[in-house]
Amino acid sequence: MKLFNAPTEALGRLDTEAATALIATISDIALILDDKGVIRDLAFGNDELASQVDEGWIGQRWSDTVTPETRPKVDLLLNDALVPDQAPTWQQVDHIARNGDEMPVRYCAMRLGTGGNLVATGRNLQGIAALQQRLVDAQQSLERDYWRLRQLETRYRLLFRGCGEAVMVLDPNTNKVVEVNPASAKLLGTDARRLVGKAMPNIFDRPGAEAVQSLFAGVRSSGRAAEARARLSDGSGELTVFAAPVRQDNATLLLIRLTVAANPTQARPLAEPKSRLAQVMEQAPDGVVITSPDGSILSANAAFVEMTQLSNEEQLRGESLDRWLGRPGVDLNVLIANLRQHGAVRLFATSIRSEYGSSTEVEISAVGIDGGDRPSYGFIIRNVDRRVSPAAQPGRSLPRSLEQLTELVGRVPLKEVVRESTDLIERLCIEAALELTGDNRASAAELLGLSRQSLYVKLRRYGLSEAGAEDGGS
Repeated sequence: MKLFNAPTEALGRLDTEAATALIATISDIALILDDKGVIRDLAFGNDELASQVDEGWIGQRWSDTVTPETRPKVDLLLNDALVPDQAPTWQQVDHIARNGDEMPVRYCAMRLGTGGNLVATGRNLQGIAALQQRLVDAQQSLERDYWRLRQLETRYRLLFRGCGEAVMVLDPNTNKVVEVNPASAKLLGTDARRLVGKAMPNIFDRPGAEAVQSLFAGVRSSGRAAEARARLSDGSGELTVFAAPVRQDNATLLLIRLTVAANPTQARPLAEPKSRLAQVMEQAPDGVVITSPDGSILSANAAFVEMTQLSNEEQLRGESLDRWLGRPGVDLNVLIANLRQHGAVRLFATSIRSEYGSSTEVEISAVGIDGGDRPSYGFIIRNVDRRVSPAAQPGRSLPRSLEQLTELVGRVPLKEVVRESTDLIERLCIEAALELTGDNRASAAELLGLSRQSLYVKLRRYGLSEAGAEDGGS
């Protein structure tokens, strides 16, 4: 620690009032202690911190106002302050706030002049603790995502290698094979390692290679699956080449499925390009599903296919959306009933279960589409798993409106919703009584038909009491 070279010349002889004002200003909390560690006086640098501290601290031992785990740090601060010429040290201790939460404060203690009293100046660390907690929550969320991706990769590898169909993954920019499963190597009569890195059109004759290259270019430009016929270069047979685009690490790859062609036919023409709006919905990061009035899936975009962990849209068509919703037989019925009555649903909270059992928290917005004899419903499904939310606090505040209460439906049991509603009504009545009586506690208790003691208990419960309100008798 480096002190002023000439403090008397720079600051003069500070009187007691100036010294106490300086200490209270530069610290969030300041304690005046005797040599036994008993608090004789205290000051605060801001009103917010003062509202969290019990006035009963004065006359108590400093160590009695902190948690048992941090009492040795208080003793260390007192011992250092009582040693002459000992450089002051900083220690973090945790107080118990008025609402029962821990309040971290970093203290430094030293002797006051030639007197016997000590002064401890503290800095409030609640803001830093909250930021640290959010950082820990974010890190845990990343860890969960990492392990989830590892599990998904393991499932993909097992499925890819165990699949009985010949499947390849192709880079559309170079037309080279990225991955190949054992069934593909068996179909082509070669080793799988020889196929990786090889340009796929090279395994077909010239007309077949041109048809395959045209297929890949069409799939890459349109974003829709298609297929073509091509004969192998050794003349051993003709294959049907099915290609579908897949996204991986912000890049587009092609998933290729090879099957033996029974009868040579012309390649099926590519579908007409989608409208711009349809392209946006197809490539949107949120899942988009269109169903019939009974909930059967008519169409779905790539994001929803990824949520269900299926390989393509064809496996979804004709299936009921209820198969993947979190509460089978409940969620879809509620959504359809509201769509028929109101025409739209917003931010319906539920979850999506994948084909392999994993669950993802989602929010669903839906709209009814009037198609004359063939009406349908559109669902937009947003993944909300990655939202980092702070852990629930013991003193969680009550809902402030009926809209917030209705948002609890479906997320918490009915019994808890009823309890929340009762607490909300009780608090609103108390607030109204206090307003009518000009904040007179005795009159408010009489107006509500409660005893004063019962009213004080409820005021503390809902955080409506103020320091000294009970002692004031108003």
